[in-house]
Amino acid sequence: MKLGIGSPATLALPAAILSLILLMIVPVPKALLDVCFVINIALSVAVLMAALNAEKPLDFSAFPSVLLFATLFRLSLNVASTRVVLVGGHEGGAAAGKVIEAFGEFLVGGNFAVGLFVFMILVIINMVVVTKGAGRVSEVSARFTLDALPGKQMAIDADLAAGLMTAEEAKARRKEVATEADFYGAMDGSSKFVKGDAVAALLILAVNIIAGFVLGMVSHGLTAGEAAQRYITLAVGDALVAQVPGLLLSIAAAAIVTRVSDSRDLAGQIGGQFASPSTWLPVAVILFAIGCIPAMPQSVFIPAAGGAFMLYRKLKAKADRPLPVVEPPAVEPGRITLDEVSDHTLVTLEFGYGLVPLVDDKRGSPLVARITGVRKQLSQSFGFVVPQFRLRDALELPPHEYRVMLGGVPLGSATVRSDKVLAIDAGEVREGHQLTGEATIDPSFGCPALWIEASLRDTAVAEGFLTVDPSTVIATHLNQLLGACPQALLGPDEVRAILDGVKERAAGLVETVTPSPLSLAALTRVLRNLLEDGVPIGHPLPILSSLSQAVQVTLEHDRLIDMVRADLGSLIVGRICGPHERLPVLTLDAGLEQMIVQGLQDPVTGQPVIEPDLARGIGERVAAIIAERPAGAIPPALIVQPRARRALAALLRQRAPVCTVLSINELPPAQPIEVIEVIGGEQPAAPIPALPNPETLTEELAA
Repeated sequence: MKLGIGSPATLALPAAILSLILLMIVPVPKALLDVCFVINIALSVAVLMAALNAEKPLDFSAFPSVLLFATLFRLSLNVASTRVVLVGGHEGGAAAGKVIEAFGEFLVGGNFAVGLFVFMILVIINMVVVTKGAGRVSEVSARFTLDALPGKQMAIDADLAAGLMTAEEAKARRKEVATEADFYGAMDGSSKFVKGDAVAALLILAVNIIAGFVLGMVSHGLTAGEAAQRYITLAVGDALVAQVPGLLLSIAAAAIVTRVSDSRDLAGQIGGQFASPSTWLPVAVILFAIGCIPAMPQSVFIPAAGGAFMLYRKLKAKADRPLPVVEPPAVEPGRITLDEVSDHTLVTLEFGYGLVPLVDDKRGSPLVARITGVRKQLSQSFGFVVPQFRLRDALELPPHEYRVMLGGVPLGSATVRSDKVLAIDAGEVREGHQLTGEATIDPSFGCPALWIEASLRDTAVAEGFLTVDPSTVIATHLNQLLGACPQALLGPDEVRAILDGVKERAAGLVETVTPSPLSLAALTRVLRNLLEDGVPIGHPLPILSSLSQAVQVTLEHDRLIDMVRADLGSLIVGRICGPHERLPVLTLDAGLEQMIVQGLQDPVTGQPVIEPDLARGIGERVAAIIAERPAGAIPPALIVQPRARRALAALLRQRAPVCTVLSINELPPAQPIEVIEVIGGEQPAAPIPALPNPETLTEELAA
């Protein structure tokens, strides 16, 4: 529940800080001072316990602030107790309160000299050992944490791109890394609080001793011995009351900064690492050997050696004890769970039992590594993180067959030999080769191939074959099948992840598009249509910028797509050829194009419907033109009227997928073009240079 501005929990901390200031200024009764001393000790013990029970340092991320307020509280008590000691110290130990009197009389036996030595020892332990060591560890941890911050961020980005974590997990991990850097930086500075507190304790003790000695003799007529006995005893008691909680906080700070992340608290972590039997047998032997020396006290060393040996036997028996067998819970025969009948994964790769070695951990799971690479490659190509795939065996499939399922629908299948190598004839095989094997067809490219023994791989390469292992065959086929339908892999969750990434840099741009006027579902539909048209969404900023302008004009889906494509014309054409290269262009005869535009229309969408014989003729002609072009040549683009683009794009997506269909509005004005053929008319005599605007191109193509 979110706290309001005036809630008690919100006002508690400012009120506590004001109370600390008042404690320094306003005289405090002795009884209240005793209560505050007890609270200070309890608070220090609670902080120490919280530090010891934390599984990792960030579990107590508020420790630097807690250390600051605890130090201020203790210094406030020092100021208040100093006033009480100096004002009423001549009356005896009870004048400063029960707690100070107890520390001054009971702990140091009423001897102020012993108290001074005990206090100095505590200060040395606190400053020289604990605080100095914790400060050094904090400084080094902060430096190394900040130096490792870029590498950790890159590792998170790599895991996100590889699909090893979701966008939400990556966001949480980035926040944890940033919090870790802030924590160690704050600990580096907060260790100075403890060191300064110890120095302040020394100065306050000196002030109490000198001022009390002078006041006792001058103001209250005490002798030097009486003044020293009364004031110095109270000053030492006051110093010890403050120094004990300070030492506890120093130990808590050292415990926090020296922690290593573990699933256990500090006691469990240390106990677990000392639970090895091999640790205590040498201890027992060495203690026994020392105890056998005549000058050593055998009454101490021999029992200690026996205790260490008994601990060794106890840990050894525990280690040798067999682990209890946990019986699996009984399965009700009539119970059916949802996981047994439902598959929550979008892409599933099913394989027969003969392909199980490809996912066997003992053999390195070669197929799993390949599929992870496929996900990363597809994610980089599409511009979003492809959902995770599922691998499962299917008893209904033949032993060596696999099948790719997309949303429960078979997308493709093939047969592979897990113990052999596929030698593919890519057109460079030497005539009359003597390579023998099981004839087959490469599932990815339809080339003739042979399944051969692994020992014949070098021979196949020498004969001109392209050799690939079974895992690569499946991964390449999977990449080809999924690469043809990126829109089917994009869902609202992926779009949400894209928007979350853009919000970190351009939150205002996202707000102009979604959730108003476009809902997440509407935006997902737009991006899926762009992917279907071959427009990548790896750079979402220009797409969202175009959408933010288009939604000011219309919210009709088809018009939005056309307006965004027209605005992204340079991006679409740039994927085909460079800005200074001539774009090979195909056009339709004016009469033919008019026939398509004014012909049959789909009553639902209102889009033109191309007559089957005409569609077959156009598709075959475009495919023939592409086949006649030399290898490595820029694929041509078909330029048509905006109204005909969608119907012709759907037609050529099946018959000539390498040919991009562009409307005249999507062609950049400065893009040089070369009309290589007019389908249904005569070919042009010469190339057409860069045109100043699309209207000029419309007039010339119509002519």
